Amino acid sequence: MFGPFERAVAGRYLRARRGERFVSIIAIFSLVGIALGVATLIIVMAVMNGFQADLMGRILGLNGDLTIYGAGRTISQYEDVAQEVRSVPDVLSATPIIEGQVLLSAGGYSAGGVVHGITAQGLKDLKAVSSSLVAGSLDQFGQGDDSIVVGVTMAERAGLYIGSRLTLVSPEGAATAFGTVPRVRSYRVSAIFDAGVNDYNSSVVFLPMHAAQIYFQMPGKVTQIQVATKDAQHVRMVTQAITRTVDDPGLRVLDWTTANNALFGAVQVEQNVMFLILTLIIVVAAFNVISSLIMMVKDKTADIAVLRTIGASRGAIMRIFLMCGASVGVTGTVAGTALGIVFCMNIERIRQLLQSLTGTNLFNPEVYYLEHLPAKLEWGQVGEVIGMALLLSLLATLYPAWRAARTDPVEALRHE
Repeated sequence: MFGPFERAVAGRYLRARRGERFVSIIAIFSLVGIALGVATLIIVMAVMNGFQADLMGRILGLNGDLTIYGAGRTISQYEDVAQEVRSVPDVLSATPIIEGQVLLSAGGYSAGGVVHGITAQGLKDLKAVSSSLVAGSLDQFGQGDDSIVVGVTMAERAGLYIGSRLTLVSPEGAATAFGTVPRVRSYRVSAIFDAGVNDYNSSVVFLPMHAAQIYFQMPGKVTQIQVATKDAQHVRMVTQAITRTVDDPGLRVLDWTTANNALFGAVQVEQNVMFLILTLIIVVAAFNVISSLIMMVKDKTADIAVLRTIGASRGAIMRIFLMCGASVGVTGTVAGTALGIVFCMNIERIRQLLQSLTGTNLFNPEVYYLEHLPAKLEWGQVGEVIGMALLLSLLATLYPAWRAARTDPVEALRHE
């Protein structure tokens, strides 16, 4: 498509001589603009992907991909139900849990919290907790009714350590002649976990199943069954299969797409909006390519006329300036892609460096739910960004190249 003559002329026009520096500077700014636009778009999309994947992984790792509830009641034959659920294809685990609201108290600290009653094996299978212990162990969990596992944020705020006592106060107590007396009992801290989600670290505690059944007065019963699947993205099909398998009209199955649809939907909308907004940076850079090429065409009018006079066709002239504009677009896109990928791969080191230089917290875990800045490169998205940048750069060169091809050599040389 591009002959040696056209490549030679285009390469010569891209190397500015004395008196042509201004046009060259505009072309450099256009290249830098495209590179920064591509890099920014890749970085932001990677951070949004990482945020969504990390948030989903942590929330689903703690809550399960779907949950089976009793419709206004507890689940009595929960072991039989859990066994039926485990027989469903693509189900990895089904963990019975007692969940209850309590007041957590230790010394001068008191705050509302959530108790999860769970078996020792169930807590070990909950990798978001069992694999993130910062103190203690789960060896003693479940061997008695006196142990409790708390989050690291709660431990810091309440001054808890291994062996200290945490008091649980339940508003649902025993009815007496003097009114309802809340249930109060203290437990010994046997382990401290860091799940990576500040809300769970500060408000969720784990009790052995037998202890939770005694405390909440639910002998032989649970409030829910948490289910983990092989692929959370296809949880709807597993939900339908469980609904058909568990023949109990009093049970309800709620998957994460329904329970957290507002949160993950907001993240998806935010991602789409950011993509559209940051695309404008590349569009602005493409307009800079148009302006630099138009100035180049005006500056090279006499050269174009001479080339036409010695036999160059209009198509050859158009291809020359297409190559000039495309070179800026391709070079800027390649540079921006490399910059964006390198930045994403080292984004946590860069954040820590900026924090140490500025002395400020750039990523507060209490606000963003996560304790590090995630980045996940989706190569399909990177390809889309590259294709869009190249397409916009090519479109930006069409009009100036067409104007150059339409130059009349007679009119151009009349006043030379």
